[in-house]
Amino acid sequence: MTDLKALSDEMTAWRRDLHAHPEFGFEETRTAAFVADKLRSFGLEVAEGIGGTGVVGTLKRGTGNRAVALRADMDALRITERGRADYRSQVPGTMHACGHDGHTAMLLGAAKLLAEEGGFDGTVRFLFQPAEEWGKGALAMLDDGLMQRFPFDEIYGLHNMPGLPVGHFETRPGPIMSAEDNFEIVLTGLGGHAARPQSGNEVLVAACALVTNLQTIVSRRLSPADIAVVSVTELITDGTRNALPGLARILGDARSFRPEVSAEIERQMRVIAGGTAMAHNVTAETRYTREFVPLINDATLVEEAMAAARTVLQADNVKVAAEPMTASEDFARFLEHVPGCFVFMGNGESSAPLHNPDFDFNDAGLLPGARYHAAIIRRRLPLA
Repeated sequence: MTDLKALSDEMTAWRRDLHAHPEFGFEETRTAAFVADKLRSFGLEVAEGIGGTGVVGTLKRGTGNRAVALRADMDALRITERGRADYRSQVPGTMHACGHDGHTAMLLGAAKLLAEEGGFDGTVRFLFQPAEEWGKGALAMLDDGLMQRFPFDEIYGLHNMPGLPVGHFETRPGPIMSAEDNFEIVLTGLGGHAARPQSGNEVLVAACALVTNLQTIVSRRLSPADIAVVSVTELITDGTRNALPGLARILGDARSFRPEVSAEIERQMRVIAGGTAMAHNVTAETRYTREFVPLINDATLVEEAMAAARTVLQADNVKVAAEPMTASEDFARFLEHVPGCFVFMGNGESSAPLHNPDFDFNDAGLLPGARYHAAIIRRRLPLA
C-alpha cells in the first residue's frame, strides 16, 4: 500500500515547485514537462502537446472496456504575488492565484496512487489542461482530437474553495457554475475643450449613464426567477484633464445559466446602448461574445461523486451545495461531450479569496483531493 504521509509530502513539494514557476495559459511548457515526467515515472502512457501545452496520461488495468477521465488545470494568472513564502512566484507579474498548482499536484498524486495500488478495471485518462482562466484550453484540447485519440465515457474535476474547511466537499446536480459572456460597447461622439462642452458631443456623460442603465437588465428586464449578473469592469476614454473625450469603451461580462437568458441579456444590452447613445447624440457599437458555457453536472454522477467522497472524508463533511455559483469554469466544455461532475473541496476558512495576490493553495487539501480522485475511479471502474 502507498505510504500516504510520504505521498502528501511529495505532493507538497510538487505543488510548491509549480507555485514558484507559474505560467500563463498556453505558455505552460515547464509545467507540462514537469507533469509528463512525473506521469512517465509512475509508468503511465503519456501524450504531450495536446491542444498546445496539454498533457494526457493513460493508465490501464484489467480487461474493462470503459474509460473515465480526471481533469486538472495548469495555468496561472497575470497577478503579482504579495506572499512571502519561500516558494513564492519567481515570475514577475504572474502567480498561481487560483490554486491550479494544487489541482495539478493532487491529480499527479492520484495518478501515482492508482498506478501503485490499482483497484480498478478499465482505463483512466488524466487530463492536464492549459488555459482554463480565459476559457480556451478545453476547446483547444477537444479541437486537437481529444475525444477521438483518448476516448472516455465520463469525466470528473474539482476546484479548491476558500472559506470551506479543508476536508469538506460540496457539489450539486444540474447547474453549478454559470456561463460567461463578454461585452464591449464603444461610444463615439465629438470631443473638445473641457471649458466648451456645447461645442461637441462628448461621450463621458453618456458612458456614465449607460453604466447605470445596464444594471436595469437584471433588475427590470429579466425574470426574478432567473439568476444573472451584468458587471461593467472597465470604462476607458480618450479624454484628459482639460479635454472632453470623443471615444469611450465600456467593457464587462455577463453571467447566466440558460442560453435563453444569455440571448435576452445581449438583446436588451443592444437596445439600452442604442437608446442611451441616441439620447446623448452619440453613436454606440456593441460587441458581444460567449466565452464560457454553463457547467451542468449529471445528477447520477453527482450521487456517485458524493458516495466516493464519503469513503475518504467524514460523511458529514460531504454536502450538496445550496445554490449554483456565478463564476465560470472551462471544464463545462467537456460536459458538452460526455456526462460528468465538478466539485469543490475546502481550501480553509482563513484562505484568501481566489484571484487575490495573497492567495495560496492549502497543502493540507492535497491528500484528500488525491484520495477522492482515486475513489471515484474505483467506484466507477469497479473490479469484477
